[in-house]
Amino acid sequence: MRIYLDTCSIQRPLDDKEQPIKILCQEIGVVNTIRFINQFTTGYGDYTAEREHLFADLTLEDIISGIRHNRQIAQTKEIQQDSMVGMLPLPS
Repeated sequence: MRIYLDTCSIQRPLDDKEQPIKILCQEIGVVNTIRFINQFTTGYGDYTAEREHLFADLTLEDIISGIRHNRQIAQTKEIQQDSMVGMLPLPS
């Protein structure tokens, strides 16, 4: 495969990113603009080292048990909120 540079359009990265960000904010809103930009930016730190440090003393069973426990708590809160819906006064 041959690529001829004279037929390709090579562009430099944008130096001023303010205008595109403003346009995105106007079109899709601030929150969705942030979500969009976060898809293309890299985080910082060493995820693998942090994960190894965070879970160093835990077994797989400990982690699974913690997940199940957190899910039960979330379900309990959800059930409590659903049962309180009829008790809330309606705005006037």
